[in-house]
Amino acid sequence: MNGRTRKTNKMPYKRLPSLVTALIVTIVFAAVYFYAALPALNFHNTDLYIFLCICLVIFCLVTVIAKGMANQLIDIKSTLRAFKKSCIVPAFICIGLVAVLILGGIISSVILRASAYSEILPVVTGDFAAEVKQIAYDQIPMLDKTSAQRLGDRKLGELADMVSQFEVVNDYTQMNYKNQPVRVATLAYGDIFKWFGNRAEGIPAYIIIDMVTQNVDVVRIDKGIKYTNAEHFSRNLNRHLRFNFPTYMFDTPHFEIDDGGHPYWICPKIEKTIGLFGGTDIDGAVLVDAVTGQSTYYKDVPTWVDQVYSAELIIEQYDYHGKYSSGILNSLFGQKGVTVTTDGYNYIAQNDDVYVYTGITSVTGDQSNIGFILSNQRTKETRYYSCAGAEEFSAMNSAQGVVQHLGYVATFPLLLNISEQPTYFVALKDNAALVKMYAMVNVQKYNIVATGSTVAECELEYVRLLNQNGLIDEVPIVTSGTEGVVQDIRVAVIDGTSIYYLLFDSDDVYFAISVAESESVVLVNEGDRVSIRTVDAENGNAIVKATGLKLLTN
Repeated sequence: MNGRTRKTNKMPYKRLPSLVTALIVTIVFAAVYFYAALPALNFHNTDLYIFLCICLVIFCLVTVIAKGMANQLIDIKSTLRAFKKSCIVPAFICIGLVAVLILGGIISSVILRASAYSEILPVVTGDFAAEVKQIAYDQIPMLDKTSAQRLGDRKLGELADMVSQFEVVNDYTQMNYKNQPVRVATLAYGDIFKWFGNRAEGIPAYIIIDMVTQNVDVVRIDKGIKYTNAEHFSRNLNRHLRFNFPTYMFDTPHFEIDDGGHPYWICPKIEKTIGLFGGTDIDGAVLVDAVTGQSTYYKDVPTWVDQVYSAELIIEQYDYHGKYSSGILNSLFGQKGVTVTTDGYNYIAQNDDVYVYTGITSVTGDQSNIGFILSNQRTKETRYYSCAGAEEFSAMNSAQGVVQHLGYVATFPLLLNISEQPTYFVALKDNAALVKMYAMVNVQKYNIVATGSTVAECELEYVRLLNQNGLIDEVPIVTSGTEGVVQDIRVAVIDGTSIYYLLFDSDDVYFAISVAESESVVLVNEGDRVSIRTVDAENGNAIVKATGLKLLTN
């Protein structure tokens, strides 16, 4: 040893350049952010601008921090110099993006483009009696969404192999399936652990609820539903859409089944039609096979699809039409002819399509409707029907008033054509949300209210009230009613009115028909073939109320 201290040669630690470090961190952050938030890569999408701005801010922060660690930036001046040297370009880009957001919002605003907003929904005036058909009893939806949810949850609870693993998603899309109004709902994994245990097979079934008969069926899928919002990673529906259609903006996807019962997700494609960010509309839809994930864009969607335009979007577009057709100043000050939709909406099935119904009222909100619209959810074809009368909640109160002693609650009305009269149809539910009765309320004269334990019974009473109040000249005939050859005739006088009791060869009950309602009953002889409208005779009664008699040719 010579007393000298031996020096060990160590390799100096070499840092990555701060810009390279910042770039790597920003790319990693952007990838994670994009995977989670899924912004559309479309300059009409405000989320894209926010995404880019956040990424630029992260880049600048990491750059300054990396330079500070390397060069020991300890004061504000040196930090600002580092920022100016490395981040001035990203900062200007970020400012430019914010400026585009602000200017784009202004250019797309209703204040500057009121005329364009008023034309986004073409509205045609229609003839209600001629265009809205009177539908049969077996096509009138009896359930609202809340009641359908209860039935669906109860049905799942009966299935021992699924109730512990899955739960019902409360979407319950209303659609026409084989010309019948139904609601369909998907299932979701009970929790993350049940997802791990079942994801290989997928979700085994969906629920379909007949809104007329109230029957609930669990439809099992052989290969399982593997693409839903309840999935994670690449099979999550929104992520699957984004990576297959990175530039598309989508409205909320919803679940439907085709004519063969195969499940699909209907994903409407959003487009902005006014300025950079305004005038939200739909341009076709992507249909995703819920089992295989196969995705196809259709500008003209197949006719079995019932909903492309959501009720909320249609209502928003009509409100633009009603408010701004005469200009922005009139909507704020004079308000001449300014109209808006009422607070609720419902669905009507016509010609195997589903229509959104909502009332139209004055912007001053005077508790009455001046008309209503029906809008096709597949094509957006919209018709306005002028009909002054009660708004929906007044009709609901009228129906509840008739059965107030029973404490029933009215559902939001359907709009039906009964004897060429616009009529609110209301289901009356008990405290358990079960439908117990039905009511029909005339739109124009909402003091005309009929109730019944069945739809047929309710309609018979309603038609009688229409006739009694002079709204119809005679009780119309429903061709789907009962007909037969008269075998026996009996007559009784009740409260001064002659009642004829007819026994048909095809039935074992007597049908009671008042002369006051059907004068032609006095001309009926044994052996004549007649048709009547009547309440279904399934309750075992020997006498059934009927009306609307018509003599037929033998």
